[in-house]
Formats: sequence, structure tokens, C-alpha cells
Amino acid sequence: MRIDILTLFPQVFSSTFEESIIKRARDKSLAEINIANIRDFAANKHMQVDDYLYGGGPGMVMKADVVQAAIKHHQTEDSWVIYMSPQGKALNQSRVQELAYKKHLIVLCGHYEGIDERAADIFDEEISIGDYILTGGEIPAMVLIDATVRLIPGVLGDEKSLEEESFSTSLLEYPHYTRPQVYADREVPPVLVSGHHENIRKWRKKQSLLRTLLKRPDLLLKHQFDEEEQQLLYEILFEGE
Repeated sequence: MRIDILTLFPQVFSSTFEESIIKRARDKSLAEINIANIRDFAANKHMQVDDYLYGGGPGMVMKADVVQAAIKHHQTEDSWVIYMSPQGKALNQSRVQELAYKKHLIVLCGHYEGIDERAADIFDEEISIGDYILTGGEIPAMVLIDATVRLIPGVLGDEKSLEEESFSTSLLEYPHYTRPQVYADREVPPVLVSGHHENIRKWRKKQSLLRTLLKRPDLLLKHQFDEEEQQLLYEILFEGE
């Protein structure tokens, strides 16, 4: 996958993609990430990228001609253009999974009061990371790219681990434990040291349901329960387990 980030503040990304999973993806040549300064595509000698609003109002708006020039310079027949915007659809795991199979993402980081509406027809979609306002689109772009790159086939090398993560099945992940077996007078649940793999599997599924019920009950409304999950949820709700 190739990812081109269009931003007015490229220095924000200076070390972000040189660590951890994203670095691994780049080292394996599974992800190519380029950072472009939108200001380089300004038409006048002052490198102006924004201007005042027609009709008056506070703040500045990014110019349509500059934004379109930056996008078209990087665009190919495989490109999918994303504008990081608080007005976009909320990012979720299912959308991230779909984006992980795109060949080329162009991610535009908005700033100021937004972008001249006449540039909007070049976007394939607008994405938000939540119902709150940030200074610019750089942090949302980092979130989007981190969530997407780790799902590119071959990056993690453990597809089973991905399947069990929170939100991959619309349920939260079960609790995890490691050594020591007893810490602060709390012991690892006996089933996890029993060596009985089927009992461990069922315990984890039940804990996943319980954790989702307690922390994010809204997720249960869109989860498609299999027969075993229905039985486990019944036990949780009516048998006090």
C-alpha cells in the first residue's frame, strides 16, 4: 500500500512512522508512506494556502485550487482520497479493515475553518475520529494510518491475533494475564492455568461478552450471536456467572 499524506505541517509526522508496527510495515515494503507539504502547491509567490471567507466570519479557509493541485499531483487510477474532517463519517474497525485493502490512500489533513467547498468533489470520502474538534487533521490522519497499516496482510504476521482483538467481532476482547501468577493478592483465574484448551476458549468468549455488556452494551445491539454465545449470555444475565 502507498499512502500520501497532504499536510501544512509535515514536521508533525517527522518521527511518527519510524517506530513499532508502521516501521515494520515500511521495512517489509508492505507500506510506503510519503508526506507532502500542501504549501508547495500554492500558485503565488507568497505560498498562500488560505484566504478569508466570502460573506464574512471568523477564521480562514484553505483554497480550493491549492488543495486540488496537491491531490491531483499525487493521484493515480488506484487512489482513494480521504479528507480528515469532523463532518465525516466516524471511523470504525470495519471501515479500517476495508481501507487496509486499498492500493493507494491520499489522506488530506484539514486546517483552519476547513476547505473551500469547490474542492470537495475530489474527495472519495470524509472521515472523522470522533465528535470533537482538534486543531487540524494531522492527529486524525495518524490514527487512521496506524489503524489501517497494522491490518495490511503480512504486517503483523499473526492473523489469529487480529481476529481476537476488540471490535474485530463487535465485541470487546477478553481480559489478559501474565506472570506472576499471584500479584497484589489477586490470582490468575484457575481456568487459564488448567491446560484445558476448550474450557479456556469458552471462558474467554464468556468474558468477552461480559466485558462488552459492562463497558460497551451498545455494541451488543449489532452483534450477531451464535448459539454458544446466546447460551453464555443467558448464564451471565440469569445465572449470575
